[in-house]
Amino acid sequence: MKSLFSEDTVSEIRARIELLQENQNPKWGKMNASQMLAHCKFPLQVALGELALEKPNVFKRLLFSMFKSSLYDDKAWKQSLPTTKEFVVSNDKNFRNEKTDLLEEIEKFHTKKDQTEWPPHPMFGYFTQDQWGKMQYKHLDHHLNQFGV
Repeated sequence: MKSLFSEDTVSEIRARIELLQENQNPKWGKMNASQMLAHCKFPLQVALGELALEKPNVFKRLLFSMFKSSLYDDKAWKQSLPTTKEFVVSNDKNFRNEKTDLLEEIEKFHTKKDQTEWPPHPMFGYFTQDQWGKMQYKHLDHHLNQFGV
């Protein structure tokens, strides 16, 4: 499984983002390309401590714990999975600004490649550095595949 802590993987993701076109249609889902770019920033911001999520109740945390390993394993995510409300983007976004912002968030996250202690995820609890890197790659890969890049 690739990791966003790898130089080669970050280069691959950057190149794929550069291939994305503003009017590109998704293969599935409701987001347009600009909204997808905005959406992809949120998990990175959670990992970096820049975005706080509402903590779920005990029942939801138990439910989420059953799916935790699927966030960073090598199996592709299913199309059109539900997302947390804080990650939903339904308003119009500026494509160039969102692309620039996402690339900056990726770089900020990548610079933490030597960080060994991470804050707990509000829904899933603790992840190792390796799991964070794989999870962030998997999320970006999922959405770039959604747009065929």
